[in-house]
Amino acid sequence: MAQVERYFAVALALLLAALSPTATSNEPEDGLTVLSWGGAYERAQQLALFAPFSEATGKVVRVERYNGGLDGLRHAIESGEVPWDVIDMTRSDALAACDEGLLQPLSPTLVDSAPDGTPPEQDFIDGAFDRCSITHTVFATVVAYRRDAFPGKRPTSIGDLFDQQRFPGPRALQRTPEVNLEWALLSYRVPREELYGLLSTQRGLRLALKRLDSLDNIHWWEAGDVPPRLLAEGEVVMASGYNGRFFDAIVNRNLPIEILWDGQVQEHETWVVPQGAPHPELARNFIRFATTTERLAALASRIPYGPARHSAAMQVTTHPDNGMDMRLHIPTHPLNAERAVTKDDDWYARTYQRIRERFDEWLSP
Repeated sequence: MAQVERYFAVALALLLAALSPTATSNEPEDGLTVLSWGGAYERAQQLALFAPFSEATGKVVRVERYNGGLDGLRHAIESGEVPWDVIDMTRSDALAACDEGLLQPLSPTLVDSAPDGTPPEQDFIDGAFDRCSITHTVFATVVAYRRDAFPGKRPTSIGDLFDQQRFPGPRALQRTPEVNLEWALLSYRVPREELYGLLSTQRGLRLALKRLDSLDNIHWWEAGDVPPRLLAEGEVVMASGYNGRFFDAIVNRNLPIEILWDGQVQEHETWVVPQGAPHPELARNFIRFATTTERLAALASRIPYGPARHSAAMQVTTHPDNGMDMRLHIPTHPLNAERAVTKDDDWYARTYQRIRERFDEWLSP
C-alpha cells in the first residue's frame, strides 16, 4: 500500500510540474542581455543608457563583458545557444561579422529623427549605417604617459612612442595589429592618407613590424582596464589605450598621466544584434532608445566619446558630477583631432585574417 501511495505521489508531482508555467513555457527569460566592454565605459552606459531603458520599459538589462573579437560569437552561433541580445562592437568587427552571416540586418529606419525633425541619414556622421550595424559613438586609441617619467621633457608626437633613448622605459601595447601598424608607419613620417595603401604591401608590413621590433620590454594587453593600471603601478611609462579609460583614470583616480593626442586612431563603435539573439525585437527597441539624441548626449557627458549624431554633439557640455567641460576631452574636438587617423574599417574587414596571421607570426618566439 505504501508503495502504491508513493507511486501516485510521484505521478502527481510530475503532473503538477508539467502544468507549471516554468515547465511549459518555451519563452526565453524576460529582459535584455548586452555584451559590452566593462570598466568606466560600462559605468557610464549604466547611468546614461541601461538604467533609463529599464525605467522606461520595465525590462531588466544584464551586462556581460568581453574584449572584442568574433571567436565567442562564432562559437555561440555554432552551438545554437546565443546568450546575448545586443553587442557593443567596433565597426571593423561588425563589418567582418556581417560578411560572415553572424549578425542580423539593421535598417537606418530603426532610429528616430533628431528633436528638430532632421532625418537620421542627415543627423548621423558619415558611415554610421552599415547593413548589420549602427554607429553610436566615436572613440580613439591613444598613447598616454606618466608625467613624472621624463623630467624636463614631454612626448609630443606619436614617433616618441618608439624613441626609447629620449623617453626610456617599458611600453604597453594592445595585442593586435590594429593601431600598432598605423603608429609604426607614422613614426617614419608616412602621410596619414597613405597608411593603408602601404600596409597593403609586403614592404609596408615589414617596415611596420621592424619599427615595433625596435621596442624593448613591451607589455601586451587585451582588456581595456589594463593600460591605466600598468601606468598607475609604474610598470610602464607609456601605454596605448582607449581615451575614455585614460580620462577616467586622470579625473576620477587622480593618476599622474597625460594623453598624447597626436596620431590618435579614431574608430566607430556600433550596436549589432547577433543571429539567434533571444529577444531580437527588444534588442531593436533598445538600439532605438540608445541612439536618440538625448541618450547619446547623456553618454558623452559621462565619458568622452564623440556622439555619432550632430544633434547630440551640440548638447554635450559638462560632466554632471564634476562639472568638467567634456567637449575638450572628446577625440573629435578640433583641438584633439588635428592629426587624427580615421581607422579604415573596410580595409581591416577585407584583410584582417591575413594581417592577423602575419602579426601573430611576428609575435611568436
